[in-house]
Amino acid sequence: MATISHKAISQPLPVPVAPPSPENPAQPPPPTPTNPLNPDNFSPPQPFSSPETWRNPRLIYTFTGHNTAVDSLFFSLDGTILISGGSRNDGKIKFWQLKTGREIDSLRAQRTSVSVLGLSPDGETLVSSGTDSAVNLWNWRTGDYIHQFRDHTSNVLSLAITPDGRTLVTGALDGIRLWDLTKQRRMYTLARFDNQTYGLAIHPDGDILASGHKFGSIKLWNVKTGQSLNRISAHRGSVNALAFTPDGQTLVSGSYDRTIKIWNLRTGQLAQTLSGHTGRVWAVAINPDGETLASASRDGVRLWNLRTGELLALLTAHDDWVHSVAFSPDGTLLATGGFDRQIMIWQISPVSGEQLAQRSQ
Repeated sequence: MATISHKAISQPLPVPVAPPSPENPAQPPPPTPTNPLNPDNFSPPQPFSSPETWRNPRLIYTFTGHNTAVDSLFFSLDGTILISGGSRNDGKIKFWQLKTGREIDSLRAQRTSVSVLGLSPDGETLVSSGTDSAVNLWNWRTGDYIHQFRDHTSNVLSLAITPDGRTLVTGALDGIRLWDLTKQRRMYTLARFDNQTYGLAIHPDGDILASGHKFGSIKLWNVKTGQSLNRISAHRGSVNALAFTPDGQTLVSGSYDRTIKIWNLRTGQLAQTLSGHTGRVWAVAINPDGETLASASRDGVRLWNLRTGELLALLTAHDDWVHSVAFSPDGTLLATGGFDRQIMIWQISPVSGEQLAQRSQ
């Protein structure tokens, strides 16, 4: 995938939710980053990652630029660019080039916060949404505004895109909507106000949707038909973070009850519960290796071995709650964003010969 090449980096992109007005003035050009980073910190990725390589990750970059908390993070498909979304009254998406450690572009995407971000599997369409309830589509390569979906009437807290890139799912306090990205229209509504939706995840085969809800339940749906497949009483608090492993055999859920639960989809049973966070679990991310889990909360970021449940590392560099986590496509980098307005990039630690031998066994 080509590096993003916006037409006019020095000029702001249009605000899709409303035309310019005194209440909604044009945005100033993005500022020069206040902390240019040394590209020498960025080293070539390891051939692979594994739980062992995340026992002592190395902090290589710290990005600043958002005016409020960092609500969302996403890597480009080739792993060269990190995309971040700002929280309340920020409403900006920022683009960070990992090779140089610099902000390369910024656009005003939402009226209030960019709570969620997603990128289509073909790398062509960037999706953003937030507390203003608008779902906006952007051309990834040019930064141009494409389309806006306006059906939600409340905060959009999660989104997911099917592997074929045809269907977008958004979860909000007023339920779940499915959108046809090709025809740019709403397909149908799965649930409304009695299903306040905090988290979403789509199975790797694209047929099953998992949704996390306010009162601790997880629901499974058939994406094509909208049929409800199962309901699990999973947590004692809201389920706001969900993720499937790449092989589709495991579902991970994170909750306001401070726990993370691992569900075996073959048996439909709870495999294990991971405890230790001192506050609600804001986000979870599964490494492409399928064996390493990152979770974010008040006490920082915890890294876990998904197979054994072992705590691998606790990252406490942020000065406040950590709200977002994302692994790079090759699994060698982890991005974390917090209420301290900082984004941190972590890299796997070197692997010893003994560890390599253990992995090959």
